[in-house]
Amino acid sequence: MTTRWTPHVTLAAIIERGGRFLLVEEETSDGLRLNNAAGHLDPGESPEQGCSREALEETTYRFTPTALVGVYLTRSHSNSRGEDITYLRLAYCGELGEAVPGARLDAGIVRTVWMTPEEVRDSADRHRSPLIVRCMEDYLAGRRYPLDMVYTSPEVLAIQG
Repeated sequence: MTTRWTPHVTLAAIIERGGRFLLVEEETSDGLRLNNAAGHLDPGESPEQGCSREALEETTYRFTPTALVGVYLTRSHSNSRGEDITYLRLAYCGELGEAVPGARLDAGIVRTVWMTPEEVRDSADRHRSPLIVRCMEDYLAGRRYPLDMVYTSPEVLAIQG
């Protein structure tokens, strides 16, 4: 193998309130899709910090991770781009804070939507990631791991992105 395999590291906020889950509806190259508030880990941040940042950018709400729900590895094929990409997702649950005054949804995010577990399951054909339902089911099953399961070396945080 001449090329090193490098999965894309993504972070997802599993946000539940009153039996409903907060998802985002976003424009993608494959059309309008539903997803968790999620995105790529940026240089110089821990996974927890990245999850909080992504949740804020995609929902306009502050989010504080309190537990790791799981670590997931999946492949995705984009028909429109002809790409085959592997993702390593770290999913966190936590506390949803207040909306940040003046904050705007990230480019491509059309809106946020609160959905029941049944609605999430029934909309699987519109999911951006095949992991949305799995992460929700793990959350509903009570899977919670301490945040220190994922260690971030101080050298990582010193990187200027």
